[in-house]
Amino acid sequence: MPILVNGETIEDAVVRQEASAMRPRYEEMMAGMDPVEREMQLRDWSRENVIERVLLRQAAVADPEPVPAEAVEQMVERARAQSSGQPGCAIDEDEIRREAETQLKVERLVARITTKVSPPRQKDLTEYYRKHQEQFWSPETIRAAHIVKHVNGAGEEEAALAVLRDVKAQLDAGGDFAALADQFSDCPGKGGDLGYFPRGEMVEEFEKAVFELDVNQTSDIFRSPFGFHIARLLDRRPAGHRPLNDVREEVEAAVLQAKRDKVFEQYLDKLRAGAKVEIIKAKT
Repeated sequence: MPILVNGETIEDAVVRQEASAMRPRYEEMMAGMDPVEREMQLRDWSRENVIERVLLRQAAVADPEPVPAEAVEQMVERARAQSSGQPGCAIDEDEIRREAETQLKVERLVARITTKVSPPRQKDLTEYYRKHQEQFWSPETIRAAHIVKHVNGAGEEEAALAVLRDVKAQLDAGGDFAALADQFSDCPGKGGDLGYFPRGEMVEEFEKAVFELDVNQTSDIFRSPFGFHIARLLDRRPAGHRPLNDVREEVEAAVLQAKRDKVFEQYLDKLRAGAKVEIIKAKT
C-alpha cells in the first residue's frame, strides 16, 4: 500500500525494493521466526527505513542554501562518463543535476548533524574498551626473518643447499642475519624480516620451524614448498587482549561513530514525531 509522507506519495514498489535489499542482512537474524511473521517484520522495518529516508530528504531540500555548483557538475560528468558509449544509455542531465543537488544537500545536512558531536572522553574510551574486550583479543604472534633459496627442480636443490650451508656457517660464526639475507636470499629486502604474523598465515612447514624457536634463535636449514630456508625468531607476543593504548585510535573511532549514530537517530526521531504519515489503503 502506498504511503503519504507529509503529503508526498511513496509507492509500495519502493518499500518492496527496500525489503529486497534488507533481506540478505536480516535473514540469519530472523531465521527462527515464523515465515509469515518474519515477512511482516521485514516489511515494517523496510517501511520505516523508507519513511526516514524521505523525511531526511525533505528536510534537506527545504534548506534554501545552494550546494556548490562545481560539485553538482562533477556528479553529472561522472554520470555522463559512465553512460558514454553504451547503447540506449542516454541520460537526462537535468534530472541527474536535480538528483545530485538533492544528494549533496542530504550529505550536508547529515554532516551538520553529526559533526556537532564532542570528542570522546577518556571515561567513554575506557568503558567501551571494557565492554568490547572480545574485539581486542589477539592470538599469539611472532616476528620472524628468513633467508630463502627457491628451488624449481631437483637439479637446483644441491646448489641452493650449498649456498645456505655456507650462510649457516657464517651465522654460526656470528654473521649478521639481516645483511646475509639481503645478500643471499631470493627474497631480499628488510633483512628478510616478515613482520608479525599468527599461526595459519604461513605454510605449515615454515610455521612448524619458526614457532618452535626461542627469541633470537636461528633454525637449521629446512624445506617448504617454496624452497630451502633459514629462519630466525625476532620476537614473540603471547595471546591476550591488546592494551587500550595500543588500540586507542580504533576505540576513539568506534565511540565517536556511536555518538554520531545516536545524535542522528535522535534527529530522525524528531522528524518522525513532527511528520504526517498515512498508509493509503486500497479502495474496496
